[in-house]
Amino acid sequence: MKYRRFGKTNWQVSEMGYGMWGMGGWTGSDDTESVASLQRAVDLGCNFFDTAWAYGSGHSEKLLAQLLRANSSKSLYAATKIPPKNQRWPSRREYALDDCFPPEHIEEYVHKSLKNLDVGSIDLIQFHTWEDGWVDDDRWAKKMEDLKRQGLIKAVGLSINRWEPWNGVRAVRSGLIDAVQVIYNIFDQNAVDELFPACRQHDVGVIAREPFDEGTLTGTLTKESRWPASDWRSTYFVPENLNAAVDRADALRPLVPAGATMPEMALRFILMNETVNIIIPGMRKTYNVEANMAASDKGALAPDLYAELRKHRWDRKPTKWSQ
Repeated sequence: MKYRRFGKTNWQVSEMGYGMWGMGGWTGSDDTESVASLQRAVDLGCNFFDTAWAYGSGHSEKLLAQLLRANSSKSLYAATKIPPKNQRWPSRREYALDDCFPPEHIEEYVHKSLKNLDVGSIDLIQFHTWEDGWVDDDRWAKKMEDLKRQGLIKAVGLSINRWEPWNGVRAVRSGLIDAVQVIYNIFDQNAVDELFPACRQHDVGVIAREPFDEGTLTGTLTKESRWPASDWRSTYFVPENLNAAVDRADALRPLVPAGATMPEMALRFILMNETVNIIIPGMRKTYNVEANMAASDKGALAPDLYAELRKHRWDRKPTKWSQ
Protein backbone atom coordinates (compact mmCIF):
# COMPACT_ATOMS: atom_id res chain seq x y z
CA MET A 1 0.00 0.00 0.00
CA LYS A 2 1.23 3.46 -0.89
CA TYR A 3 0.31 6.60 1.03
CA ARG A 4 -0.29 10.22 0.07
CA ARG A 5 -0.39 13.48 2.02
CA PHE A 6 -4.00 14.57 2.56
CA GLY A 7 -3.87 18.28 1.90
CA LYS A 8 -3.42 20.75 4.73
CA THR A 9 -4.28 18.10 7.35
CA ASN A 10 -0.86 16.55 6.67
CA TRP A 11 -2.33 13.11 7.30
CA GLN A 12 -0.64 10.26 5.45
CA VAL A 13 -3.60 8.36 4.00
CA SER A 14 -3.63 5.12 2.08
CA GLU A 15 -4.18 5.58 -1.65
CA MET A 16 -6.99 3.07 -1.36
CA GLY A 17 -9.59 3.97 1.21
CA TYR A 18 -12.87 2.27 1.98
CA GLY A 19 -16.30 3.52 0.91
CA MET A 20 -18.96 2.20 3.29
CA TRP A 21 -22.22 3.15 1.59
CA GLY A 22 -23.10 -0.32 0.37
CA MET A 23 -22.94 -1.91 3.79
CA GLY A 24 -25.52 0.55 5.09
CA GLY A 25 -28.31 -1.47 3.53
CA TRP A 26 -27.75 -2.29 -0.12
CA THR A 27 -29.11 -5.58 -1.44
CA GLY A 28 -26.82 -8.43 -0.46
CA SER A 29 -25.21 -6.68 2.51
CA ASP A 30 -24.27 -8.88 5.43
CA ASP A 31 -22.84 -7.38 8.63
CA THR A 32 -20.56 -10.31 9.42
CA GLU A 33 -19.10 -10.20 5.93
CA SER A 34 -18.81 -6.42 6.08
CA VAL A 35 -16.86 -6.49 9.35
CA ALA A 36 -14.51 -9.16 7.98
CA SER A 37 -13.95 -7.10 4.83
CA LEU A 38 -13.20 -3.95 6.84
CA GLN A 39 -10.65 -5.81 8.95
CA ARG A 40 -9.01 -7.30 5.87
CA ALA A 41 -8.59 -3.78 4.50
CA VAL A 42 -6.83 -2.67 7.69
CA ASP A 43 -4.57 -5.72 7.52
CA LEU A 44 -3.60 -4.73 3.97
CA GLY A 45 -2.69 -1.17 4.97
CA CYS A 46 -5.92 0.79 4.43
CA ASN A 47 -6.26 3.56 7.02
CA PHE A 48 -9.11 5.76 5.72
CA PHE A 49 -12.78 4.84 6.04
CA ASP A 50 -15.62 6.93 4.65
CA THR A 51 -19.16 6.58 5.93
CA ALA A 52 -22.21 8.77 6.60
CA TRP A 53 -25.12 8.96 8.99
CA ALA A 54 -27.42 8.45 5.99
CA TYR A 55 -25.92 5.04 5.23
CA GLY A 56 -28.55 3.03 7.06
CA SER A 57 -29.42 5.82 9.54
CA GLY A 58 -26.16 5.32 11.37
CA HIS A 59 -25.78 1.58 10.73
CA SER A 60 -22.62 1.97 8.64
CA GLU A 61 -21.13 4.28 11.28
CA LYS A 62 -21.72 1.64 13.94
CA LEU A 63 -19.93 -0.96 11.84
CA LEU A 64 -16.99 1.40 11.59
CA ALA A 65 -17.06 1.82 15.38
CA GLN A 66 -16.51 -1.94 15.73
CA LEU A 67 -13.48 -1.71 13.47
CA LEU A 68 -12.01 1.24 15.36
CA ARG A 69 -12.38 -0.56 18.69
CA ALA A 70 -10.79 -3.72 17.31
CA ASN A 71 -7.81 -1.73 16.01
CA SER A 72 -7.37 0.85 18.76
CA SER A 73 -3.56 0.64 18.55
CA LYS A 74 -3.54 1.68 14.88
CA SER A 75 -3.92 5.12 13.32
CA LEU A 76 -7.14 4.90 11.35
CA TYR A 77 -9.02 7.88 9.97
CA ALA A 78 -12.82 8.01 10.22
CA ALA A 79 -14.72 10.28 7.84
CA THR A 80 -18.48 10.70 8.01
CA LYS A 81 -21.15 13.06 6.69
CA ILE A 82 -23.97 15.21 8.02
CA PRO A 83 -27.25 14.56 6.17
CA PRO A 84 -29.15 17.59 4.85
CA LYS A 85 -32.04 18.60 7.09
CA ASN A 86 -34.51 18.37 4.21
CA GLN A 87 -33.27 14.84 3.39
CA ARG A 88 -32.89 15.75 -0.29
CA TRP A 89 -30.08 14.45 -2.46
CA PRO A 90 -28.66 16.19 -4.40
CA SER A 91 -28.98 19.78 -3.28
CA ARG A 92 -30.54 22.29 -5.63
CA ARG A 93 -29.80 25.93 -6.35
CA GLU A 94 -32.96 27.10 -4.59
CA TYR A 95 -32.07 25.43 -1.27
CA ALA A 96 -30.90 27.83 1.41
CA LEU A 97 -28.53 26.90 4.22
CA ASP A 98 -31.51 26.74 6.58
CA ASP A 99 -33.09 24.08 4.36
CA CYS A 100 -30.10 21.79 4.63
CA PHE A 101 -27.50 22.73 7.24
CA PRO A 102 -28.63 25.26 9.83
CA PRO A 103 -26.13 25.44 12.72
CA GLU A 104 -28.30 23.53 15.21
CA HIS A 105 -28.76 20.70 12.69
CA ILE A 106 -24.99 20.49 12.16
CA GLU A 107 -24.39 20.21 15.88
CA GLU A 108 -27.14 17.62 16.36
CA TYR A 109 -25.73 15.27 13.73
CA VAL A 110 -22.12 15.70 14.75
CA HIS A 111 -23.14 14.43 18.18
CA LYS A 112 -25.17 11.58 16.64
CA SER A 113 -22.17 10.50 14.61
CA LEU A 114 -19.83 10.80 17.59
CA LYS A 115 -22.13 8.41 19.45
CA ASN A 116 -22.44 5.97 16.55
CA LEU A 117 -18.68 5.94 15.93
CA ASP A 118 -17.98 5.74 19.68
CA VAL A 119 -15.20 8.31 19.44
CA GLY A 120 -14.41 11.57 21.16
CA SER A 121 -13.52 13.38 17.95
CA ILE A 122 -14.35 12.84 14.27
CA ASP A 123 -11.37 13.05 11.95
CA LEU A 124 -13.26 14.41 8.95
CA ILE A 125 -16.85 15.63 9.02
CA GLN A 126 -18.38 16.38 5.63
CA PHE A 127 -21.51 18.09 4.36
CA HIS A 128 -23.36 15.34 2.48
CA THR A 129 -24.72 17.86 -0.04
CA TRP A 130 -23.43 21.25 -1.00
CA GLU A 131 -24.28 24.50 -2.75
CA ASP A 132 -21.44 26.93 -3.33
CA GLY A 133 -23.76 29.86 -2.66
CA TRP A 134 -23.68 28.84 1.00
CA VAL A 135 -20.16 30.26 1.21
CA ASP A 136 -21.87 33.63 1.60
CA ASP A 137 -23.70 32.49 4.75
CA ASP A 138 -20.90 32.10 7.28
CA ARG A 139 -23.02 30.46 9.99
CA TRP A 140 -21.94 26.97 8.88
CA ALA A 141 -18.28 27.97 8.97
CA LYS A 142 -18.60 29.51 12.44
CA LYS A 143 -20.31 26.37 13.72
CA MET A 144 -17.55 24.17 12.29
CA GLU A 145 -14.89 26.36 13.84
CA ASP A 146 -16.68 26.11 17.18
CA LEU A 147 -16.81 22.32 16.91
CA LYS A 148 -13.09 22.28 16.10
CA ARG A 149 -12.34 24.43 19.15
CA GLN A 150 -14.28 21.96 21.28
CA GLY A 151 -12.16 19.15 19.87
CA LEU A 152 -15.23 17.34 18.47
CA ILE A 153 -14.01 17.43 14.87
CA LYS A 154 -10.55 17.72 13.33
CA ALA A 155 -11.21 18.59 9.69
CA VAL A 156 -14.11 19.81 7.53
CA GLY A 157 -15.04 18.65 4.06
CA LEU A 158 -17.89 18.53 1.59
CA SER A 159 -19.31 15.98 -0.78
CA ILE A 160 -19.95 17.53 -4.19
CA ASN A 161 -23.11 16.81 -6.17
CA ARG A 162 -22.96 14.27 -8.96
CA TRP A 163 -21.66 15.79 -12.22
CA GLU A 164 -21.26 19.26 -10.65
CA PRO A 165 -17.58 19.57 -9.66
CA TRP A 166 -17.76 23.30 -10.33
CA ASN A 167 -20.20 23.52 -7.39
CA GLY A 168 -17.47 23.44 -4.77
CA VAL A 169 -14.77 25.62 -6.24
CA ARG A 170 -15.79 28.69 -4.24
CA ALA A 171 -15.71 26.69 -1.02
CA VAL A 172 -12.21 25.46 -1.84
CA ARG A 173 -11.02 28.98 -2.61
CA SER A 174 -12.59 30.33 0.59
CA GLY A 175 -10.01 28.55 2.72
CA LEU A 176 -12.78 27.30 5.01
CA ILE A 177 -12.60 23.61 4.16
CA ASP A 178 -9.92 20.94 4.36
CA ALA A 179 -11.21 18.36 1.87
CA VAL A 180 -13.59 17.67 -0.98
CA GLN A 181 -15.16 14.42 -2.06
CA VAL A 182 -15.98 14.28 -5.75
CA ILE A 183 -16.83 11.75 -8.44
CA TYR A 184 -13.73 11.10 -10.54
CA ASN A 185 -13.22 8.11 -12.81
CA ILE A 186 -12.53 7.18 -16.44
CA PHE A 187 -15.93 8.53 -17.47
CA ASP A 188 -16.28 11.47 -15.06
CA GLN A 189 -13.13 13.51 -15.61
CA ASN A 190 -14.50 17.04 -15.47
CA ALA A 191 -13.11 17.68 -11.97
CA VAL A 192 -9.77 18.34 -13.68
CA ASP A 193 -11.12 21.52 -15.28
CA GLU A 194 -11.62 23.83 -12.27
CA LEU A 195 -11.86 21.86 -9.06
CA PHE A 196 -8.51 20.06 -9.04
CA PRO A 197 -6.47 23.20 -9.86
CA ALA A 198 -8.23 25.03 -7.01
CA CYS A 199 -7.51 22.14 -4.62
CA ARG A 200 -3.83 22.18 -5.54
CA GLN A 201 -3.62 25.94 -5.06
CA HIS A 202 -5.31 25.87 -1.65
CA ASP A 203 -3.89 22.56 -0.42
CA VAL A 204 -7.31 20.93 -0.06
CA GLY A 205 -7.43 17.14 0.17
CA VAL A 206 -9.22 15.25 -2.61
CA ILE A 207 -11.25 12.09 -2.13
CA ALA A 208 -12.24 10.38 -5.38
CA ARG A 209 -15.53 8.57 -5.01
CA GLU A 210 -17.38 6.21 -7.35
CA PRO A 211 -14.25 4.97 -9.11
CA PHE A 212 -16.35 2.31 -10.82
CA ASP A 213 -19.20 4.62 -11.86
CA GLU A 214 -21.66 2.88 -9.51
CA GLY A 215 -20.53 -0.49 -10.89
CA THR A 216 -20.37 0.19 -14.62
CA LEU A 217 -16.56 0.21 -14.65
CA THR A 218 -16.37 -3.18 -13.00
CA GLY A 219 -17.47 -4.61 -16.33
CA THR A 220 -20.07 -6.80 -14.62
CA LEU A 221 -23.25 -4.91 -15.49
CA THR A 222 -25.36 -5.80 -18.50
CA LYS A 223 -28.39 -4.19 -20.07
CA GLU A 224 -30.47 -6.82 -18.28
CA SER A 225 -29.12 -5.99 -14.80
CA ARG A 226 -31.93 -5.30 -12.31
CA TRP A 227 -32.20 -4.49 -8.59
CA PRO A 228 -35.01 -4.65 -6.02
CA ALA A 229 -37.15 -1.53 -5.74
CA SER A 230 -35.67 -0.86 -2.28
CA ASP A 231 -32.15 -0.72 -3.71
CA TRP A 232 -30.96 2.77 -4.71
CA ARG A 233 -29.47 1.42 -7.93
CA SER A 234 -32.93 0.56 -9.23
CA THR A 235 -33.68 4.28 -9.53
CA TYR A 236 -30.25 5.26 -10.83
CA PHE A 237 -29.82 2.68 -13.55
CA VAL A 238 -32.89 3.60 -15.55
CA PRO A 239 -32.71 2.26 -19.14
CA GLU A 240 -31.35 5.48 -20.64
CA ASN A 241 -28.44 5.41 -18.17
CA LEU A 242 -27.82 1.66 -17.95
CA ASN A 243 -27.79 1.07 -21.70
CA ALA A 244 -25.42 3.94 -22.44
CA ALA A 245 -23.12 3.06 -19.53
CA VAL A 246 -22.86 -0.60 -20.53
CA ASP A 247 -22.05 0.39 -24.12
CA ARG A 248 -19.28 2.67 -22.92
CA ALA A 249 -17.89 0.04 -20.56
CA ASP A 250 -17.88 -2.49 -23.40
CA ALA A 251 -15.81 -0.06 -25.47
CA LEU A 252 -13.12 -0.17 -22.76
CA ARG A 253 -12.72 -3.95 -22.75
CA PRO A 254 -10.14 -4.07 -25.56
CA LEU A 255 -7.97 -1.62 -23.59
CA VAL A 256 -7.64 -3.73 -20.42
CA PRO A 257 -3.97 -4.80 -20.18
CA ALA A 258 -3.13 -8.49 -20.30
CA GLY A 259 -3.36 -10.03 -16.83
CA ALA A 260 -5.34 -7.09 -15.46
CA THR A 261 -9.06 -6.46 -14.90
CA MET A 262 -11.29 -3.54 -15.74
CA PRO A 263 -11.66 -2.51 -12.06
CA GLU A 264 -7.88 -2.53 -11.64
CA MET A 265 -7.46 -0.40 -14.74
CA ALA A 266 -10.13 2.00 -13.47
CA LEU A 267 -8.39 2.46 -10.13
CA ARG A 268 -4.94 2.88 -11.63
CA PHE A 269 -6.33 5.50 -14.01
CA ILE A 270 -7.41 7.59 -11.02
CA LEU A 271 -4.08 7.12 -9.26
CA MET A 272 -2.32 8.64 -12.27
CA ASN A 273 -3.70 12.01 -11.15
CA GLU A 274 -1.50 13.27 -8.33
CA THR A 275 -4.15 15.73 -7.13
CA VAL A 276 -6.19 12.77 -5.89
CA ASN A 277 -5.11 11.78 -2.39
CA ILE A 278 -7.36 8.82 -1.84
CA ILE A 279 -9.90 6.65 -3.66
CA ILE A 280 -12.85 5.17 -1.78
CA PRO A 281 -14.26 2.19 -3.70
CA GLY A 282 -17.31 0.64 -2.13
CA MET A 283 -16.53 -2.87 -0.87
CA ARG A 284 -18.51 -5.50 1.02
CA LYS A 285 -16.57 -8.69 0.32
CA THR A 286 -13.00 -9.66 1.17
CA TYR A 287 -12.13 -10.61 -2.40
CA ASN A 288 -13.10 -7.10 -3.53
CA VAL A 289 -10.93 -5.63 -0.78
CA GLU A 290 -7.93 -7.71 -1.78
CA ALA A 291 -8.27 -6.87 -5.46
CA ASN A 292 -8.77 -3.14 -4.90
CA MET A 293 -6.01 -2.75 -2.33
CA ALA A 294 -3.58 -4.48 -4.69
CA ALA A 295 -4.10 -1.75 -7.30
CA SER A 296 -1.95 0.58 -5.19
CA ASP A 297 1.02 -1.74 -5.70
CA LYS A 298 0.62 -2.11 -9.46
CA GLY A 299 2.21 1.20 -10.33
CA ALA A 300 1.47 3.60 -13.13
CA LEU A 301 -0.39 2.75 -16.30
CA ALA A 302 1.52 2.88 -19.57
CA PRO A 303 1.44 6.49 -20.86
CA ASP A 304 -0.20 5.51 -24.14
CA LEU A 305 -2.95 3.61 -22.32
CA TYR A 306 -3.57 6.53 -19.98
CA ALA A 307 -3.82 8.88 -22.93
CA GLU A 308 -6.29 6.56 -24.62
CA LEU A 309 -8.45 6.26 -21.50
CA ARG A 310 -8.65 10.03 -21.17
CA LYS A 311 -10.48 10.04 -24.52
CA HIS A 312 -13.36 8.15 -22.85
CA ARG A 313 -14.40 11.21 -20.83
CA TRP A 314 -18.19 11.35 -20.68
CA ASP A 315 -19.65 14.74 -19.74
CA ARG A 316 -23.11 14.31 -18.25
CA LYS A 317 -25.61 16.70 -16.74
CA PRO A 318 -27.74 16.06 -13.64
CA THR A 319 -31.20 14.69 -14.35
CA LYS A 320 -34.19 13.61 -12.26
CA TRP A 321 -32.66 10.14 -11.76
CA SER A 322 -29.04 11.14 -11.08
CA GLN A 323 -29.35 11.84 -7.36
